[in-house]
Amino acid sequence: MKVDFTRWLPAIAKDSYRKTALSVAGVAALGGLALAPTAAAAPITTGPHEGAVAAIEKATGRAKTDRTEESALTTGGSTVKPADEKPTREELIPHGVQGAQSRIPLDDAQLANARAIIDVAKKTGVGERGAVIGIATSLQESKLYNLGHLGMYNDHDSQGLFQQRPSSGWGTPEQITDPEYASTAFFTALKNVGGWQDLPLTAAAQTVQVSAYPFAYAQWEEQAADIVAQLW
Repeated sequence: MKVDFTRWLPAIAKDSYRKTALSVAGVAALGGLALAPTAAAAPITTGPHEGAVAAIEKATGRAKTDRTEESALTTGGSTVKPADEKPTREELIPHGVQGAQSRIPLDDAQLANARAIIDVAKKTGVGERGAVIGIATSLQESKLYNLGHLGMYNDHDSQGLFQQRPSSGWGTPEQITDPEYASTAFFTALKNVGGWQDLPLTAAAQTVQVSAYPFAYAQWEEQAADIVAQLW
């Protein structure tokens, strides 16, 4: 079922350009969606998987950097395309989509956040496929809104584009609500997942996110690919 998600905006949202105050009624609507895993952002119920801990520590600046760490954290990187070359459909969706696909309209704030994710995908070397995984993950977790704390409607202490949790070691609230920082942390952890390029999107995203709804990411792959194709 296609629904206009622009009615479901949270009361608190942040982006790298401005803070946007939105309706309290939107928060109530967002809270009601928690019962429908394919309609609302999937909660992160535990910390990141063991293999991503080193990557998170590096992204948050708590780990010492040495050549061994650098080698481990960049394993599985992807070649970044030249800025003027658009990715092909085969590069964006190499394994085909899984299951029924969802799609929502995007406003300027969501597109700005998508651009931020794509910029970091290029910088971190995960390329267009990594960008698709990142945007699909954010579409599921926050509908591409840089969410601040939602009070009683918050899932524990999850915030930001990827609903990362300070209590799980992703960073401070200020850090994880900075799109560049949050995206860097996500992609650094993704690169620490061996063979992530060959995994189905939902498996790659779930390995990093450890969501209560591990298959929910798959529904956004097609729209994420369209966004990357448009903004790359």
